[in-house]
Amino acid sequence: MQLPFTKMHGLGNDFVVVRANGTPPPDTATIRALADRRTGIGFDQLLWVDRPHIAGAAGYYRVFNTDGSEAEQCGNGARCIAALLGAGSARALVLQHRGGTSRARLELNGQVSVEIAVPQFEPAKVPFIAGQEAESYKVRVGRRNLELRVVSMGNPHGVVRVNDIDAAPVATVGPALESHERFPNRANIGFMQVLDPEHVRLRVYERGVGETRACGTGACAAAVVGRRAGWLADRVVVALPGGELIVRWEGPGSPVWLTGEAVTVFEGTVAI
Repeated sequence: MQLPFTKMHGLGNDFVVVRANGTPPPDTATIRALADRRTGIGFDQLLWVDRPHIAGAAGYYRVFNTDGSEAEQCGNGARCIAALLGAGSARALVLQHRGGTSRARLELNGQVSVEIAVPQFEPAKVPFIAGQEAESYKVRVGRRNLELRVVSMGNPHGVVRVNDIDAAPVATVGPALESHERFPNRANIGFMQVLDPEHVRLRVYERGVGETRACGTGACAAAVVGRRAGWLADRVVVALPGGELIVRWEGPGSPVWLTGEAVTVFEGTVAI
């Protein structure tokens, strides 16, 4: 079977986007093979875009990580899908996904904004195992006792504040927290350095992928827990290894908006 695809990225967080037209997604082994950067196409996530299930939506998408697992949401991926489906037509559209729907806008400056979710801090909704909701939690990883903040952005996140992002133990603590027993569905783990109330630096160890150049929902999670803690403003520039994202959150009960670039790299066809 010949499968047409579009290779896209948001700040180096890269995707293979497939317009499925009713075709079911590949099995786990095939997704892993396609994700291999030496013998496949290479990507952080496979975005499988199909016809929407509801009127008024531009498309319904599913997100698959490099290990073949399915994710609930992907912020940079949603922005790339919006750019692809909205190109040459509407500047505002609605995208459908596992968690419901999200609004998206193609900005006049070429960037793309997408509505991610209303943040959920209740442990059961992350999910995260805790006796009761708290602003932060003490979690032991090896010999370290860490202060961890958790939130669902439609997918599970943990955020650790660090003094120096360059020295953050992303490669060791990241995978340990991603699969920690208190995250029953695993989690994306962000390491955040606060520069001032409107600027942070961030590195993210993504669930099922590893450290990526950028993580859209991870940027949202960092901005949200930072504002909840009183460190950050309602508009935050998040600097990731691949570039900058803008996160806006008006506060409890409001959805988070994510803005940044969405770039088409090339079109191709692959045999599966």
